[in-house]
This record gives sequence, C-alpha cells and structure tokens, in this order.
Amino acid sequence: MKIIMNDTPIEISGSTLNHALSNSGISDLKGLAVAVNETVIPRTTWENFTLKENDTITIIRATQGG
Repeated sequence: MKIIMNDTPIEISGSTLNHALSNSGISDLKGLAVAVNETVIPRTTWENFTLKENDTITIIRATQGG
C-alpha cells in the first residue's frame, strides 16, 4: 500500500498505523505524536488503526532543550 509519511511517499506491507511506523524504521516510539490526514491518532489505537491508500501521516517527535 502506498502512503505519504512526512511528505515522503512510501510503500508499506500491512494496513495498520503500527505497520507503517515499523516499516519506516521507527523503533523508539517514546515522545511521538502521529496524525493521519491531519487528525491526531491516540497511541492506544495505533495497533488497530487501519490506513487507506494515499493516507498522509505526519509524525512529530517531542524534544526538550534549554
């Protein structure tokens, strides 16, 4: 399935948000916020959230600094 992740088209195997994150090589999920088609998706639903062809995923990682 083809999706767009952070403005980059990618092919993923599987259809859930967890599959997309795994296929993109993201292993550390701490501090991540994820939106699909501009709607923030709660972390508790990532495993069962079904993606559709051409969905747009935006991933934001929280950082701290001083």
